[in-house]
Amino acid sequence: MQSQVDPYTQLTFHYLNGQTESFVVPDALEDETHHDLRIEVRHILQKDWWLLNLPEQTVMINIANVIKVEVRPALDQLQGEGIFSNAERVTALNRGR
Repeated sequence: MQSQVDPYTQLTFHYLNGQTESFVVPDALEDETHHDLRIEVRHILQKDWWLLNLPEQTVMINIANVIKVEVRPALDQLQGEGIFSNAERVTALNRGR
């Protein structure tokens, strides 16, 4: 039996200066087809600025200052060029202070 899917996605931004910041956003793409989801994610990744509307403020993130974005749960619907499906982490990232 399949478990209930969380209707939210967590985005964690890792900045060049070593800081991280996480946001939870509703899954606006949950009803999209696989093809539409792939197009939407690749479109977002090409943007220089990402805007997140929070109840109390809007946060604008300059992606040039970001070295990695983690998305949970995984976007397992993504397929195609440049995507390594069924990858497994062998070692954890060493995070220096």
